[in-house]
Amino acid sequence: MSVNAFVDTNVLVYLLGQDSRKAEIGKARLAEGATVSVQALNEFANVARRKMALSWDELDDVLSVLRSVCAVVPVTVETHERGVALARRHQLSVYDAMIVAAARLAGCATLWSEDMQDGATLDGVTIRDPFRG
Repeated sequence: MSVNAFVDTNVLVYLLGQDSRKAEIGKARLAEGATVSVQALNEFANVARRKMALSWDELDDVLSVLRSVCAVVPVTVETHERGVALARRHQLSVYDAMIVAAARLAGCATLWSEDMQDGATLDGVTIRDPFRG
């Protein structure tokens, strides 16, 4: 499995959403090989509990599957420092910048995200909207 693509939280959320097209695209991205950060898993857990009303047991099951099919990288002090610098330099939200920083540190060339500018390259990582087109 190739893991040269990083997946943002929004792609994970669509896996369980009502939009079957986006769910299938998200599954395909994960099947191609994907990396996620602990931050993305935490953000996903928050949305799954708060907005999707998953039980703790359901959430545990979904997180277990995500951790088994994705490479998971930690949020480190280096991630934090790089993310803060990216937020400052590119006027990103801190959370988006942390995702870009984690992707860069994981060696990913592509970041799949619906929330950032499609086609932009930040710190060597190219953002692609997986649902565009």
